Amino acid sequence: MAAMPSTDPIIRPAVEQDEQTIRALDHAVWSPLSEVAPKGPADAPVFDQQHRPEQYLLAELDGEPVGYIRQLREIPLESNAHVRQIQGLAVLPKARGRGIGDALITAVCAAARAEGARRITLRVLGHNAPARRLYERNGFQVLGILPEHFLLEGSYVDDVWMGRALD
Repeated sequence: MAAMPSTDPIIRPAVEQDEQTIRALDHAVWSPLSEVAPKGPADAPVFDQQHRPEQYLLAELDGEPVGYIRQLREIPLESNAHVRQIQGLAVLPKARGRGIGDALITAVCAAARAEGARRITLRVLGHNAPARRLYERNGFQVLGILPEHFLLEGSYVDDVWMGRALD
């Protein structure tokens, strides 16, 4: 596999035409380290009523899509309108270690702030140490842990809830 060029990532909003790109990224990074359910068919739709293009930001290096992040309102109540939740982050293995995850988190926090959000949360599997380090590096703190919340490949795994302020 060829090394990625040494350029800074471009982060941009997703559009309807990015559906196949997001699906391909999703399938390329799927792992029981980060996912609680097996991937569906390779041709399954990405966008639907709950998953809309405007919820996604795409990362590109030298014009090639290498990652995405998805954020949305955590709970559809007016009293919770100031909170967003990250519900998906993917970076291709060949692009890891190049600051793509950091750039995506920075961009999604800025987008959430621009929408009036004051807080952002996420959930991560307890055994996903690389993702937890990424989130901690970007100011997320553990808010709570659901012990042994998932049974994955014969082992119980904690579900870790993390969050941070956006100010």
